[in-house]
Amino acid sequence: MASSSTSSVHKSFKYDVFLSFRGEDTRTNFVDHLYHALQNKSIHTYKDDEKIKKGKKISDELIGSIEDSKFYIIVFSKNYASSSWCLDELLKIMECHRTTEQTAYPVFYDVEPSEVRKQSGAVGEAFAKYEMEEAAGKWRVALKEAADLAGWELKKTADGHEAKVIQKIVEELSLELRSISFNIDEKLVGMETRIKDLVSSIGIGCDDVRMIGIKGMGGGGKTTLARAVFDYISFQFEGKSFVENVRENVSFSGLKSLQKQVLSDVLNEDIRVSSISDGKYLMKRRLRDKKVLVVLDDVDHIDQLEALAGELNWFKPGSRIIITTRDEQVLVAHRVELIRDVNLLSDKEAICLFNMYAFGREVPIQKYENLSRQVVRYAAGLPLTIRVLGSFLCGKNELEWIDALERLKTIPLTETLKKLELSYIALEEDYKEMFLDVACIMKGWRKDDAIKALECCGFHARNGLRVLEQKSLITSYYGIFDKYKYVGMHDHLEEMGRNIVRRSHPDKPHKHTRLWICEEIRNVLVNNLGTKVTRCLRFDIQNSNREFDMKGLRKMKKLRILFVGASPYQFNIVNPEFPNALQYLHITGYPFRSLPITFQTSKLVSLEMARSKIVQLWEGGERKVIRMLSRIL
Repeated sequence: MASSSTSSVHKSFKYDVFLSFRGEDTRTNFVDHLYHALQNKSIHTYKDDEKIKKGKKISDELIGSIEDSKFYIIVFSKNYASSSWCLDELLKIMECHRTTEQTAYPVFYDVEPSEVRKQSGAVGEAFAKYEMEEAAGKWRVALKEAADLAGWELKKTADGHEAKVIQKIVEELSLELRSISFNIDEKLVGMETRIKDLVSSIGIGCDDVRMIGIKGMGGGGKTTLARAVFDYISFQFEGKSFVENVRENVSFSGLKSLQKQVLSDVLNEDIRVSSISDGKYLMKRRLRDKKVLVVLDDVDHIDQLEALAGELNWFKPGSRIIITTRDEQVLVAHRVELIRDVNLLSDKEAICLFNMYAFGREVPIQKYENLSRQVVRYAAGLPLTIRVLGSFLCGKNELEWIDALERLKTIPLTETLKKLELSYIALEEDYKEMFLDVACIMKGWRKDDAIKALECCGFHARNGLRVLEQKSLITSYYGIFDKYKYVGMHDHLEEMGRNIVRRSHPDKPHKHTRLWICEEIRNVLVNNLGTKVTRCLRFDIQNSNREFDMKGLRKMKKLRILFVGASPYQFNIVNPEFPNALQYLHITGYPFRSLPITFQTSKLVSLEMARSKIVQLWEGGERKVIRMLSRIL
């Protein structure tokens, strides 16, 4: 997904709006206010300087400016038709209106539409001196055509209040430009529905102040959605500010500078902020009289929200504050009532987005269709990965695509991992350990089983998994065929966690804290390469090799979790050895009648031996003290 800007229009247009008016009537009042209101909404507007009006004929510069504008606002006043310059402007404007995508809107300032249409009243008096001019007929036609267009009659709109009329004009043009902008940005894949869903739920037009949270994993499209909604609705507010990368910018420039940005953006003036407390005071005092739209992007701490959007009463009713974050708890702690998850891309959306970046169009080159599907499968709906891979593969040949896909099987995409790892880096140490245990060992487990296994190792697992879920690092879901909850994780987060474990010693698995790749485990155990570094080991025995040599386990003196799964449940264990540090031991289909006599079990908390042949803990009925054991299955 890619963001868009309301001020961007078709490339053939230099200006969003061209203002046509009679200077002596409206330059210093209505037109001046209208011009500044348009500019404040980032609507690029052409208003001529009096100095360029020299001579009787309209200049080439002005003709070029008319041709380079998307919209025209024609301010008809009593003396508009007294200027041949204005009438030539009008001719050119109506020519463009008739023959291209450009659109003209009349504003009847102190005259009625019928006076312009028929050249009667004040307009007739002003036009009288041109009755014998060669161009008079063309000017009459242009005046009539312009008067017949839909526009605004000042005295009949908003009870004649100029400020309200200007607001209506700006809103209408903002709406038109927004529509154009979204239609031409082909890379806003899947955005239209997401924008409408979010906008419908945040209650635009409701007379209250609302804070809205958008949460989700890194690279999932939160910022793009927030930017798109910001662009879509910002014209309806009196002030606006989009604060990007709050997490990163706070570390570089501090909260005070972000408070200054919000104040300066909204008030459209340079604001001095001497301290965070001063910033809070200024925001509360200066913003409560403006209906504002503020986006705080990538917030990761409650202090940031307290400094930038402390209380609802800081803002005028109708204001909206949108907050994006990876950490739901930040929103909960700040009493944000409306919290929405950002949805990852569907397969169809992902294919479309990838094709736009890789080929510049929605449909791929035919011979790349299968390869494109492989890329999208790897991306697993994550927009960041799709954009990065699409840009990287653009222009490359088929063999280079194949090579890149093969590389991804063993070497993760660095740009994605860096983005995702920000969430991991911010975790406290015990939460980091639990995250790595889930990524390497427990993804797909029943949630209750994961909690019990982690609790066996001394972790506060219920709270820990909740924190990881709030920070968008794991998910929980109900099974399709049962009522149990399971622990889930996006493929790239799993990849990121496993990369953290492996990257220090990528070719030396015996130095990894967690082992889960069967061939690596077999090699470590058979060659007796185990070390005290290893904390967790998961070995899933496959039909192709039904033997499990355990002798290498004796050197894993700090191994706390050992999970051995087998299907169907019979296999052969060679050299059975269990480290005395084990706290959680799970072996499905254990083939012996008892545990190894050398296993002390002093730290064992949970023993799971489902579908096993074990009948007693130690051979010969030997007794041992098992102080910690609380669970046997």
